Amino acid sequence: MKIAKIETFTFWIEWCNWLFVKVSTDEGLYGWGEGSLHGAIQSVEAAVHELEPVLLGQDPSGPERHWQAMYHAWRWRGGPTLFTAMGAIDIALWDLEGKRLGVPVYRLLGGPHRERLRGYASHWLAGADTPEKANAAAREAVRRGFTAFKWGPFNAQRLRENEAGAIARAAELMAAAREGAGPDAEIFVECGEKLSPRSAVLAARAFAPYRPGWFEEPIPFENAAAMVRLQQELPVPVATGERLLSRWEVREILEGGGCKILQPDVMHAAGITEVRKICTLADTYYVPVAPHNPGGPICMLAAMHLAAAIPNFYILEQMEEERELRDALCTNPVRYRDGFFELPTGPGLGTDLNLEVLRERAFRPQPILGSTEALWR
Repeated sequence: MKIAKIETFTFWIEWCNWLFVKVSTDEGLYGWGEGSLHGAIQSVEAAVHELEPVLLGQDPSGPERHWQAMYHAWRWRGGPTLFTAMGAIDIALWDLEGKRLGVPVYRLLGGPHRERLRGYASHWLAGADTPEKANAAAREAVRRGFTAFKWGPFNAQRLRENEAGAIARAAELMAAAREGAGPDAEIFVECGEKLSPRSAVLAARAFAPYRPGWFEEPIPFENAAAMVRLQQELPVPVATGERLLSRWEVREILEGGGCKILQPDVMHAAGITEVRKICTLADTYYVPVAPHNPGGPICMLAAMHLAAAIPNFYILEQMEEERELRDALCTNPVRYRDGFFELPTGPGLGTDLNLEVLRERAFRPQPILGSTEALWR
């Protein structure tokens, strides 16, 4: 059996493009991967095809050796574009390997530690600009069975214009969300790198009475030492890692104790092969993993198989508003019940894709968003 063809398929989904990769063999077997990147998706697609010569004609078995071959194909290795392309291909190769052997991917990773995965509703409370709306949206998350949800309360422009007022307003909405969610649900706060080390502490203190489960990326990720210092001062756990692309980039923040929850992205951090190593590294520092999971169904399934097979899994992100579309796209949709996702039992990732569902969602260039720069004042 040899790798005969690598195809890419791109579709616009509300706020970004989903990029699927299909790795096919000369015997008709194929695997699905995903490399959906918010931004330069055409560059990712080009990188996928630039990696083709490394793989075409090769036996598809052994995703680890193919990962090494792709990583060392160029002297200038790494970066979000290349690593996302590698991630898409790596996921497809794991899917292929599972199908070839007739077992789920998590069996190839050593077997599951758990048969279902706790999930949280991400990008929740969108448009909830009053306490009443925040309260109602929080109650809706609980009604759907979620024991946790995440929302983004901070607006960079409002923070620039009136920082104290913006934080006070966000805390008011957080109070309403806590009342709606009840005492047991976890509420995670997406900061989106909009804060500074100083304003992050102010915001965390304002939010403390409402028990935020974490502050996600409170400051830009590039300076690990700054994140380490912030976690030492912040009265809330820091969650970070979605933009850290390898075990080498994760090492510094783990060694310094710069986060309490690590969030590697199985698409962007070069696939299952690399993120598995990142999770093992996190486990040596007793840091739980909550995978960043912003993509389509293949991203979701790859994250699920990995999360099932690691001991330090904490909770899995779920783009709840896109669940219906992901389910329609999958021949075997992910089963969700009472706040938990049930592991698939089929070979490979456990599904095929019906791309006809997306025929009306042609690729669109990614809109350029406004500045979300941190506030250094």
